[in-house]
Amino acid sequence: MERPGSGGINSSESENVSRKNEMSEEFEASTVDSLINMPFATIDIKDDYAITDVPQIRLKRNIENEQIKNDQIKKKKRQKDYQPNYFLSIPITNKEIIGGIKILQNAIIQQDKRLAKAMVSDGSFHITLLVMQLLNEDEVNIGINALLELKPCIEEILQGKHLTLPFQGIDTFGNQVGFVKLAEGDHIIPLLEIAETAKKTFQEKGILAGESRSFKPHLTFMKLSKAPWLRKNGVKKIDPELYEKFISHKFGEELCSRIDLCSMLKKKQSDGYYHCESSIVIGKKPVGIQDLINEALHRERMGLKAKVQQIKKLLLKPETQAKIRRELFEGRLIDNSNQANHVEFSATLT
Repeated sequence: MERPGSGGINSSESENVSRKNEMSEEFEASTVDSLINMPFATIDIKDDYAITDVPQIRLKRNIENEQIKNDQIKKKKRQKDYQPNYFLSIPITNKEIIGGIKILQNAIIQQDKRLAKAMVSDGSFHITLLVMQLLNEDEVNIGINALLELKPCIEEILQGKHLTLPFQGIDTFGNQVGFVKLAEGDHIIPLLEIAETAKKTFQEKGILAGESRSFKPHLTFMKLSKAPWLRKNGVKKIDPELYEKFISHKFGEELCSRIDLCSMLKKKQSDGYYHCESSIVIGKKPVGIQDLINEALHRERMGLKAKVQQIKKLLLKPETQAKIRRELFEGRLIDNSNQANHVEFSATLT
C-alpha cells in the first residue's frame, strides 16, 4: 500500500498551492503599484549615481579649450599691435628748470641751427610715468577711473610727505633723444614705486600699459625724430660736444604735485602742454582753489560718463529694446484710437 503524500499531491494540497501563488502575485502587483507612486520613482538612476555622457563632457571641454585658445590669439595680436597713444605725465612747472633747459636748447641751436626743429617746446616739459594704449572713449573712461583709483595708493606710498625731484646733468638714449637726468637720492624709491603701482592699476583694468624696457625717469628736451629730414641732411645723432658745458649742470628741483592722463595725438593746449583727459593732485604742496575746482570737475565728469555708459549698456539689451518697441507700438495704437474717437465725436456734433 502507498502511504498518503509519499508519491503525489491530493486535491486539497493543490488548492493550497494555487491560493498561495495567487496571493504572491497580488502582493507583488500591489508592491509595484506602491513603488510607482513613491516620489523617487521617476529618478534617473544614472543621475543618482552621477553617470554622465562622456562624449558630451569631451565636447564641452573642447569648446572651452577652443575659446581659451581664441582669447589667447586675440590677446597676442593686440599685444603685437600695441602702439601707446596715452601716457601719465608729471608736468614740469618750476620756472628755474624751464629757464635752464631753454638756455641749454639755445646753446645747442647756436652750434647747429638745423636742430631747432628737434627741440621740445617749453610748455611740454614733463616726466613720463607710464605709457598705454586707449583705443576709444570707453577705454579713456576706464583710464580716468584707474587714475583716480591711483591717488590713494600714491598717498599711501608718500606717507604724507612731498615728492621733490632734483634734475642735474645731461644724457641721451642712443644719441637720438636728449634728456635732463634725474639726480640720485631718496626720491628715486618712491617714484619707482609710484610708477610700478600705476602700471599694475591700469593693467588690472584690462588696459595695455607699460614698456618692455625698465622705467627710467627723465626729462626730454630734444628728439631727432621730431625732424626726420635731419637724417637726410647728415644729422644722424646728437653730438655730445653740443651739450658738454651742461654735463653736470644743476637745473633745479620740481615739487611733484600733479599727475595727468595725457594724449600723445590730440591737439595740444594753447600753452603747449598735451591734451589732458584727467588729473590728480598729490603730495603736500598747498592746494589752490582752482586745483580743488579742477579735481571736483574731473570727478563729476567721470561720474557722468559712468552713468552714460550704464544707460548705453541698458539700451543695448534685447529686453530693453523689445520693451521700447512694445511701448511705442502701444502708444501708436492709443493715438490711432483717440483719433478715431475724435472723428466719431465730431461726426455726431455735425
